[in-house]
Amino acid sequence: MFMGRGQLLERLTAQVGDRKKAIAILQSRGHLEADGKTYTAEGMKRNKITAQERAKDRAAKQTGRPTKDFSYNPKTNATRVVKY
Repeated sequence: MFMGRGQLLERLTAQVGDRKKAIAILQSRGHLEADGKTYTAEGMKRNKITAQERAKDRAAKQTGRPTKDFSYNPKTNATRVVKY
């Protein structure tokens, strides 16, 4: 649910179960302004990519591998390495 581009807040709301909590998380990450409605420059970048792209980006940052090395499972929102 809410896997596409431009659905960052909606997806996080669905994941945590509460819109106010999702807004607080995005604000703490620096993706949402204090008004709770306006994305920061970094938030706009994250909002423009899909859930799959965000998951692969997180995995790449954690491992130092390129994003193309990962496959994505939309049912679990998890990635795994497919290239060794």
